[in-house]
Amino acid sequence: MKLRLSNVIAPRAVSAAILLLLALVPLFAYAADQPYYVRLFARILIFSLAALSLTLTLSYGGMISFGHALYLGIGAYSVGLFTYYSVNSGWAHLAGALACAGFVAASTGAICLRTSGLGFLMITFAFGQMFYFLMVSLKSYGGDEGLPIDSRSDFGPWLSFDNIVVLYYVTFVLLLAVLCVFDRLINSEFGLILRGCRSNERRVKALGLSPFRYKLSAYVISAIVCSLAGMLLANLTKFASPEYMSWIRSGDLIVMVILGGMNSLMGAVVGAIVLLLFEETLSSWTQHWMAILGPFIVLMTLLARQGLYGSLVVARPGTK
Repeated sequence: MKLRLSNVIAPRAVSAAILLLLALVPLFAYAADQPYYVRLFARILIFSLAALSLTLTLSYGGMISFGHALYLGIGAYSVGLFTYYSVNSGWAHLAGALACAGFVAASTGAICLRTSGLGFLMITFAFGQMFYFLMVSLKSYGGDEGLPIDSRSDFGPWLSFDNIVVLYYVTFVLLLAVLCVFDRLINSEFGLILRGCRSNERRVKALGLSPFRYKLSAYVISAIVCSLAGMLLANLTKFASPEYMSWIRSGDLIVMVILGGMNSLMGAVVGAIVLLLFEETLSSWTQHWMAILGPFIVLMTLLARQGLYGSLVVARPGTK
């Protein structure tokens, strides 16, 4: 019975506690007269969503994408470019982000998935950098300096992103929705086959199934969710930059997933919280904060093999 409680109730309790604290951040921030923390945690929620999208392909599909931030940039530029041409409708921004990300993911994924392992990693990296340099070369849209956004996505007066608290809770609700959908997805027949492809692709083929189709579907779903995070990021910062789709940002997303734990969906959320809070704290202390962050990540990876979240909820050997 104790093993059952450790494996089932503890993860849910920890997850619920984390999500509850995130839900209360605006209340705590304004009670302490520190509205800045609402913006900080809104950014954390957005990157939690982006890291969560990568979890589907990296953790459950075994696809190590080193160009996943490409879709974060696509989502951001869908807001920036529409607004540049005076199209302020949030629904148009949303449709543009999802459609463009889905098309690019289906097109590039069909090529990337002809390989696996290191080959897949390098081709996704190449596509990410290709789009990065494309946006850098478009000087009319800001080039490497980025594109300022005059106004946020307009979803009507009842859902104004000009109110940071509204933007925060919209992001929070979307994160909850994606967590629930992904949880159902990975425990469905689709998810079982996807995990089978990660473990032994030949056996999946022997069952008469197409690993390519399942892996491509997961890749497209992951890209669409990441583009949603990019759209929210552009609304938060009122800025779209090629930096959003750089390999460095893709590396950050991978670190978030590994740091939090690859064996659960909540690991991506915990990884984003820890990494971004650690980065925020260290950068306020010293300009050489990356020299401290690097060893910290290495140390956590060595000591917490299951990730920070995984170490909290995984039953210890010998537990009865």
